Amino acid sequence: MNLKSKIAALSAVAVLTITFAGHSFAATNAFTDLENVSSKDIIIELQDKGFVKGVGNDLFAPSATLTAAQGIQLIVNVLDLNLDLIRFFKEPLATDYFKNADNDAWYANALIIASVMSMELPADLDPNQQWTREEFTHYLVRTMESHNNLPKIKIVAAQVKDGDEITPDYSGAIQRGLHYGIVQLDADGKFNPKDHLSRADAAGEIYKAMKYLEAHVAPVVETKEGL
Repeated sequence: MNLKSKIAALSAVAVLTITFAGHSFAATNAFTDLENVSSKDIIIELQDKGFVKGVGNDLFAPSATLTAAQGIQLIVNVLDLNLDLIRFFKEPLATDYFKNADNDAWYANALIIASVMSMELPADLDPNQQWTREEFTHYLVRTMESHNNLPKIKIVAAQVKDGDEITPDYSGAIQRGLHYGIVQLDADGKFNPKDHLSRADAAGEIYKAMKYLEAHVAPVVETKEGL
């Protein structure tokens, strides 16, 4: 096969480029159910930035329990994870990565992005599962660290009175989350890792992560041109 034939053959292989919109900045109506919510201003700011969506009828449902799909979408949005530079030979499906996913669901693109961008979620993830405080904190901290070149740090571990209830694989990320100020212990010194997380509390965590990253921008490494 000559060079022209090889080029023609390669050109015949269509490489699919998929661009996923992590969030939209289109104008939306203000949420109407935040009147007595302590994190009202935070949620409004996140909505204005296009990072959070409601559940319909201008409602945010702040007291509702966060689902895995909602948590993943929130992390993808705020950390600006996207596939703009990724090329696919076939259109990816959420079920390529998560067997329990629905390819037609609103969360499908977020799950694809999360997997390709190495959020390290389990393949048997149930998108509708209610997420606990330790689960959301673990994936948030690990993802913000890996995608923002945060320096590795040695910290003095906080004394967590219910630390024995924390899933061992999540312990390190939770300790770093405490160090970053993304999460706090309660008045009794407990983290309450198995408690389900409300949508309002998740918004509070993601907001603190956003502010931490804004204050700790990773330095740009400049490379010198060779002679």
